[in-house]
Amino acid sequence: MYASTKLPRTFALFISALLGGVIFTSCASSHQSANQALSPIAAPAPARENNLSQKVEAAPIARSRPQLIKKAAISLTVNSVDRTIDAVSQIINQQQGDLIGLKQQQPKNDNPRYTATIQLRIPENRLEPTLEQLAKLGTLESRNITAEDVGDRLVDFQARLTNLQKTEANLQKIMDRAGSVRDVLSVAQELSNVRQTIEQIDAQLKSLQNQVAYSTITLNLEAAVSSTSPQPALGLQVQETWNNSTHSLRAFSVGLLKLGIWLIVYSPYLLIFVALIYGFKRWRRTHLPRLTQTPESTSSD
Repeated sequence: MYASTKLPRTFALFISALLGGVIFTSCASSHQSANQALSPIAAPAPARENNLSQKVEAAPIARSRPQLIKKAAISLTVNSVDRTIDAVSQIINQQQGDLIGLKQQQPKNDNPRYTATIQLRIPENRLEPTLEQLAKLGTLESRNITAEDVGDRLVDFQARLTNLQKTEANLQKIMDRAGSVRDVLSVAQELSNVRQTIEQIDAQLKSLQNQVAYSTITLNLEAAVSSTSPQPALGLQVQETWNNSTHSLRAFSVGLLKLGIWLIVYSPYLLIFVALIYGFKRWRRTHLPRLTQTPESTSSD
């Protein structure tokens, strides 16, 4: 009887200990999972700031496109300058550009080569293809590209233009409300000055925008071989010879006429000079024999 009573009590204690261990283990595991779930939220403030700074650095920074005025210069040695000029005209039409200058220099004694300088304007996005096409027309001697950033100037002109337009609107309102003629004239004068400044800044702004939109190319061409001018026809040579001979005859006749005029003007002096020479010779003829005979006569006596 005693043994049977002791066995159920031992079994009950064992079951109670087992249930307590299970409950304690489940509580510990639930607490650990709760800490893991809350750890991202309860992270320290410096860690969150570092994460935010990394995200900000990783984000790309949007930059405005630079506003560049591009100018290019290219020098070529070509076989025929005339044919190259025709080819350049075709390239300008293909690239939707404009020819703004052409200077040709024919061969001379000091410079026997045929040279030409061409200035053209091309859309900015077609500058590189145009330079590549031009370089294929001959032997490339030099190539140079310069760019000037005028973005700040464009922004400054646009801001000044906006402010002046606001000032113009305000002056127009004041002018509408002005009562006396003196006030109206004063506001009108100020409004005229503002509008004149607006026109000047607007012209400068459009000029810069145009220079940015179109690039300038200066093309220097030089013939590879000295060019010789063609021989003129026989008729032209005969005519040129006739013209030169008649011109020489006319110049000689004019020279003789001028000499005759000089002689006529100085004829009195010439007559006096001739008379003096004639008198001297005659005196010499009459007196020279007497001088030669006098010593002989004296010696004979």
